[in-house]
Amino acid sequence: MHGFGRYLAAALAARFASEGMGMAVVLLALERTGSAAYGAYVLTAWLAPHVLAAPLAGAAAARARRPRLFYVATLAGFTTAVAALAVLLGRAPVPVVIAVAVLGGGCGPMVTGGLSSLVAGLVPPGARRDRAYGWDASTYNAAAVTAPAVVSLVAALASAAPAMAVLAASGALAATLAASLPYEDPGAAPLYRQPGAGLGAGLAALWRVRELRAITSATTLAFVGIGSLTTTSVLLAAGLGSPGAGGVLMTAFAVGALTGSLTLGRITAVEPGRLARWGMAGTGVALAAAALSPSLAVTAVLFAAAGVCDGPLLTATLRIRSEYAPDAVRTQVFTLGAGLKLTAASAGAALVGLTADAPAQALLGGIAALQLAAALLHALAAARRPVEAATEPSAASATTPVGPRTPGGP
Repeated sequence: MHGFGRYLAAALAARFASEGMGMAVVLLALERTGSAAYGAYVLTAWLAPHVLAAPLAGAAAARARRPRLFYVATLAGFTTAVAALAVLLGRAPVPVVIAVAVLGGGCGPMVTGGLSSLVAGLVPPGARRDRAYGWDASTYNAAAVTAPAVVSLVAALASAAPAMAVLAASGALAATLAASLPYEDPGAAPLYRQPGAGLGAGLAALWRVRELRAITSATTLAFVGIGSLTTTSVLLAAGLGSPGAGGVLMTAFAVGALTGSLTLGRITAVEPGRLARWGMAGTGVALAAAALSPSLAVTAVLFAAAGVCDGPLLTATLRIRSEYAPDAVRTQVFTLGAGLKLTAASAGAALVGLTADAPAQALLGGIAALQLAAALLHALAAARRPVEAATEPSAASATTPVGPRTPGGP
């Protein structure tokens, strides 16, 4: 596990910066222009490039002659965009600000799936790698818990600009740590220089490999609901007589997700597909119960329970991508999967905006239904057909090599 500790630190620092951007951009826009809508437009420009940049970033990372330089450069570009927005937002012409946001957002896939794809080169296959993905998943959840809180605190004590400066500093730390990681396995072929993988190869793998198709389709559907959860929690809290307590519900969900990734997510004895289905189904049941809750306290407990179930889903997803992604398109599979989920979440946020006049309990019930539907979709998509099952061993050995080739390894 050479360098894995430094990897976790780099991933946490990068994802802290990414998770804090949503709140920081809106607060800064409100502070300088008086318009939260302007911040929402900038945030949209930040998020929109993710799915488009994902295959480009994955293919470029796979073909990079110097992968260390590529990863450090993309993290540095991400950081520079955060710092530039801290200076320009509300001061420079709108097209300039939007352009900076688009460029920074284009580096986003490397902060999420791109970094996660490095785990396979740092930890040998088996139970240790499965546990490593549990730790990697926990960096997402830890960032989701801490980043909004830190941004809010710094903005309250000083202003939103210093809050964005904190995010930029965290991104710079991530780039520095990424420069110290090992990117090649001595005695084996370079891990990330894989010739011949075109831009469509990762998407083709997501469709052709049954396990990848199942987890990608299911999590994309689930994230349509998760993307609308923040807005719905605000409406739900207001309906329960506690305006402004939506943040409490989302914090409970995030803390639960962190707990779930550090506990249930580390269960390596359970097949990851089954763990993913249990996670989505459990999240759906807990959110359905929360939709019927009569008080904020009970709702917060149920949101935390939903988070605990959601926590191991990311771990299971990372394990499936690592195990079944062909080596030549591993990074593309990771970046595309992350990009599709983020796009689905953005679509969910837009949908709930269009239906915000509906009762909050009904909206939350719809989110719960999407989680249950995603669990069912995964079960159906992952089911082995008789003909496929009969030919599975040869197909798997031909198309889904697992992990880097280490001396004496498989």
